Amino acid sequence: MLLNKYIDHTLLKPEASQEQIDKLIAEAKEYDFASVCLNPIWVSQAAQALKDSNVKVCTVIGFPLGATTSVVKAFETKDAIANGADELDMVINIGQLKSGNFDAVESDIRAVVEASGDKLVKVIIETCLLTDDEKVKACQLAVKAGADFVKTSTGFSTGGANLHDVKLMRQTVGDKVGVKAAGGARTREAAQAFIEAGATRIGTSSGLAIMNGETASGDY
Repeated sequence: MLLNKYIDHTLLKPEASQEQIDKLIAEAKEYDFASVCLNPIWVSQAAQALKDSNVKVCTVIGFPLGATTSVVKAFETKDAIANGADELDMVINIGQLKSGNFDAVESDIRAVVEASGDKLVKVIIETCLLTDDEKVKACQLAVKAGADFVKTSTGFSTGGANLHDVKLMRQTVGDKVGVKAAGGARTREAAQAFIEAGATRIGTSSGLAIMNGETASGDY
């Protein structure tokens, strides 16, 4: 199993410094991870640094609350792509989902999908805030709106990925789209368990620990 190609090497903390971003990008290149996942302000730098590698540039849209309007999310998507983003991880409108306004949730996702062109869209449903029924519905809406992936978590709410949610999401989407487990994989064993549960991508700041068989001390 080529674990490195499952990993989105992630640093989304607002206090991330230039030095830390440089380090993240260098590590991603060294380990040939699937992508670096960073905030939009760093996209152009990452795209330039990774242009001669196989590492993709992933950024986040409507992050971390998902409560911006669809117009803003679509604009943010286009701006990120113009700056060199290959993959967009968008947060759904969680409040609308919990209110049962499913057309609004689908429309919100579709706005980003349409703005993304041929770029990969992952839909963050923030599982820690949802019931199982809501998780299933969110996944169904993401598939219906044309997303490429469903993703468990932002890493900025009350919890990250767990095996139950990854299995439920995989059962819901079948083999139509990918499943990204974000937060919670801090060892090689944890990452492999998520993959066995159905994850096709792992969002983590613990990529080096996972690859080196160590236990990371971080919380994502």
